[in-house]
Amino acid sequence: MDILSLFVVVPVLTIIALVFTKDLKQARLVSMVGSIFQLGMGINLVFAYFKERAINDSIMVLTKDVVWFEQFNIHYAIGVDGISVALIVLTTIVVLAGVFISWKMPDLPKEFFISLLVLSTGVYGFFISLDLFTMFMFYEIAVIPMYLLIGIWGSGPKEYSAMKLTLMLMGASAVLLVGVLGIYFNSNADGGALTFNILEISQVNIPFEAQKLFFPLTFVGFAVLGALFPFHTWSPDGHASAPTAVSMLHAGVLMKLGGYGVFRVAMFLLPEGAMHWDTFFIILAAIGVVYGAFGAIRQTDLKYINAYASVSHLGLVLFALLTLNKTAWNGAIIQSLSHGLLTAMFFALIGMIYGRTNTRDINKLGGLMKVLPFIGAIYVITGLAYLGLPGFSGFVAEMNIFVGAFENPNMFNRVLTILAVSSIVVTAVYILRLVGKIMMGPLVNDDFKDLPRATWYEKTGILLLLIPIIAIGVAPLWLSDMIMASLEPFIKGVL
Repeated sequence: MDILSLFVVVPVLTIIALVFTKDLKQARLVSMVGSIFQLGMGINLVFAYFKERAINDSIMVLTKDVVWFEQFNIHYAIGVDGISVALIVLTTIVVLAGVFISWKMPDLPKEFFISLLVLSTGVYGFFISLDLFTMFMFYEIAVIPMYLLIGIWGSGPKEYSAMKLTLMLMGASAVLLVGVLGIYFNSNADGGALTFNILEISQVNIPFEAQKLFFPLTFVGFAVLGALFPFHTWSPDGHASAPTAVSMLHAGVLMKLGGYGVFRVAMFLLPEGAMHWDTFFIILAAIGVVYGAFGAIRQTDLKYINAYASVSHLGLVLFALLTLNKTAWNGAIIQSLSHGLLTAMFFALIGMIYGRTNTRDINKLGGLMKVLPFIGAIYVITGLAYLGLPGFSGFVAEMNIFVGAFENPNMFNRVLTILAVSSIVVTAVYILRLVGKIMMGPLVNDDFKDLPRATWYEKTGILLLLIPIIAIGVAPLWLSDMIMASLEPFIKGVL
């Protein structure tokens, strides 16, 4: 079996094994083994990619194409480039970290881990798909489990949050489906056969009128999952009500499908539509960047703070893509990776704090560094990385985005770039205030004196996320070069 199909098969086999588990101990052991195997496959995929790339200069490598539904020319077509490889590895890291953070899941552990792995199966399938129909199918597989994960294992107004998330994402999926079908029915514009194959469609000159009509549908369909303003409101509520591991996968992995879909489908296949609509959508993206930052600064719930911060930082991904600049595009991909790691780690730390103090209200927390030194130290490091401190992944991503965006001589774009850059200042304010409020100073509650320290499995989950954050920040060129090599075909088609 080819290496890419294993990313779909292994989670499915793990799910089958989970069906036969009888208790929490067995469920988490099976999930851990399956997730470690996925991480191993991710590392192996990196080596396989570079090996194949050395002898194959195609846009996609490690490809496979099998006819699935001949009548509509639907194929199980898969392949990867450096961008999808990086996002697949990100997924393997966050999934394994999520399993460790959920080590003590008390209620329905088997069902919880099964739902978590169904979500990851959809994400893997989405990142490897080269057929629009297959990609859309995996997109739906990734989104649907969120309703169960939040509605059953969540907290607070979980039913409301789960339903709101599901309805908004399903609505976006309906819009996306129209856009995908629009691309499909214009894929024979040069006289060939109708096809869903992304690489084949990229060679077709789709009429400008069709691109102008279907680009906004395809863009919005994906960008809603990427928290595009003003369609972002499902995200903070979903984050706040979700259990810790689900918040980690939600922000760290699932939301990356939005930016990836915008890049891989909307902008690559409809480049003239992208150039026609970029001004309108870049305004929305810039508003989202600033709005998310100011939204975070007004919150008192730790999860809501991180959720609005996530809206702001994911807005930078869409903003960078819409600048139509290769340096900014490079930054957008690195930002997707950095955001996935940092946000997942923030949610993991918030879950640890809440599990010990039974509160996420920053007004009821303070001095936690004294009683939770490991959690406190990692929280400070994560905060500094999140606000873009050099030496961490966030700095590399934001520097590429802002430098690339400002390269555009258009004064309007430069003004929007300055507006987006201002979010850094707001981010620094709420991060430093947050760290000072809950970690420093005197202990505000005597009941917190004997809080249990971080366990081995919590530390393992945190270190899995921290290592690549530092690795990208200290030595970013290997990743940047891999991404830039994969951007060349897109640059030729769009820029």
